[in-house]
Amino acid sequence: MQNEQQGDGTHEAEKSAGFHEGEIAAQERASLRDTASRIAHSIHTTVPPVVVDFLRTQRLAFVGTLDGDGRPWATALTGPAGFADAPDEHTLRIAVAPTPGDPIADNLSESAELQESQPSRSAQVGVLIVDFAARRRLRVNGRGALGADGKLRVDVDQVYSNCPKHIQARTIDNEAPARPAGEVRAQRRRGLTEAQRERIRRADTFVIASAHPTAGVDCSHRGGTPGFVYVAGDRLMWPDYKGNAMFNTLGNIMAYPRAGLIFVDFDTGDTLQLTGSATVDWDPAHTTGAPGAQRIVTFEVDEAIEAPGAIPFHYQLIEPSKFNPPPWTEQPGARA
Repeated sequence: MQNEQQGDGTHEAEKSAGFHEGEIAAQERASLRDTASRIAHSIHTTVPPVVVDFLRTQRLAFVGTLDGDGRPWATALTGPAGFADAPDEHTLRIAVAPTPGDPIADNLSESAELQESQPSRSAQVGVLIVDFAARRRLRVNGRGALGADGKLRVDVDQVYSNCPKHIQARTIDNEAPARPAGEVRAQRRRGLTEAQRERIRRADTFVIASAHPTAGVDCSHRGGTPGFVYVAGDRLMWPDYKGNAMFNTLGNIMAYPRAGLIFVDFDTGDTLQLTGSATVDWDPAHTTGAPGAQRIVTFEVDEAIEAPGAIPFHYQLIEPSKFNPPPWTEQPGARA
């Protein structure tokens, strides 16, 4: 989605709809441009009171940031209820206590330095908060900085909710004691291990961070039946199902073909973060092996960070989404 730093390369009418050129291209490719324009009114530029109430009960937030090489990363942050709040209608704050080795602290520090010398490259962040029990999700995009108080402050550009489709209903169960500082240590490597591939194959949920060169960073949820993410070596492929017609993630990928993923093991609290390149395959012939797919997204892993027990509580699965199609019915062919 666009913010006020978007350049003048689009028509005024397109700017007023709140979409950048990548999103518009994706909407037109899917023949949903008119639909997207009609629902653009749901995007707020301030934090509504209902969001303030929602934040007070949440304990898990995902944040998308860019590292010094421009690679997106998605991070999971946890805390007691209320660790994310909105002190005013223009600001979101999140207590940041990432796992040692998580790139978010360095990414925010690098962005803060850039903000002074190059305002157009200030600390763009995308925040996603999912209430799995209620199947509610909130997206906040804006410009962020890490304060001396250990909190991420986001100057809000956009606030909007998404539909509950493909969210698996889960509740926090048997909360573990807070992990001592330094107990969890992230392990970084190039590519995937076979154990990591198996974890991805079992996953029914992941979060994706994407970016636009000037319009900012976005963080979004993806869900499906276990096996909906196909894994071959360091290549991941997943179906893109019918959604809200905004094409925030796919529009970003079309304009800037990189992404960051995070997979959470809801039983153990382990996390697996990935960064790499991404492409969108619009050929309908390539969706035949993926029930419900509108198109296919391919992701090539560049680097992985695994953090055992990074989330200090685990979730109990209550019910999968009734909208989840079956997983892949046949092995997809080699696609770029």
